[in-house]
Amino acid sequence: MSYPIYIALGLLPSIIWLLFFLRKDAHPESNKMVLKIFFYGMAIAIVAALIEIGIFKIIQGSWTKVFPFLFLILYHFFGIALIEEFLKYSVIKQKVLNNPEFDEPVDAMLYMIIAALGFAALENIFVLLPSGKPLFFLEVTAILSLRFIGATFLHALCSGVVGFFLALSFFKTKRRLRLIILGLGIATALHCLYNFAIIKTAENFYFVLIPIIILIGLAFFVSFGFRKVKKMASICKL
Repeated sequence: MSYPIYIALGLLPSIIWLLFFLRKDAHPESNKMVLKIFFYGMAIAIVAALIEIGIFKIIQGSWTKVFPFLFLILYHFFGIALIEEFLKYSVIKQKVLNNPEFDEPVDAMLYMIIAALGFAALENIFVLLPSGKPLFFLEVTAILSLRFIGATFLHALCSGVVGFFLALSFFKTKRRLRLIILGLGIATALHCLYNFAIIKTAENFYFVLIPIIILIGLAFFVSFGFRKVKKMASICKL
């Protein structure tokens, strides 16, 4: 396969989820704005990767072999999950919240998910691009299928959680900062637990139940969030 094909296939899981979530908006956003935030999400993934590599090089040492479990938890929480969730949120804070197209609370959830899907798209492309021998079609299909129902969906759902608390903060302005921190904290903790469980699945297959439970739980929460925010829109103070 050629590089353009790898790139196109890497984008596919995010595009499918994007089309699904855009249907939840009764007042569709402009295609220009959607694409803009999607590509900002892709760009911020590069920043996240550079920071994560830097942090890994800084904190790795002999203690990581003595306390491997502690190292995995701390690194996946602070060195991966927190960075990724915060950077996805920063895209919306900088590029959406003061934009005229941000005109209803549900947009907070929607744009967070769009940025997350852009982020996941670049991750998918990096995973597919061959570092050694080229991948066969069946291998690519297997990787993309797992990432479609796994990592890509996780990114969208975690950002949906942050978007829900961000939307909620427009109704409860005095608690805005606490609500945003709460959303980021929940998303980061679940993102970390998901990553950790995936790693541990290689040692014990029963760990796969944890990511499944997380994804199902997040899916229900985000669906509930969309319904709740839409009902509360009439009293919002944007």
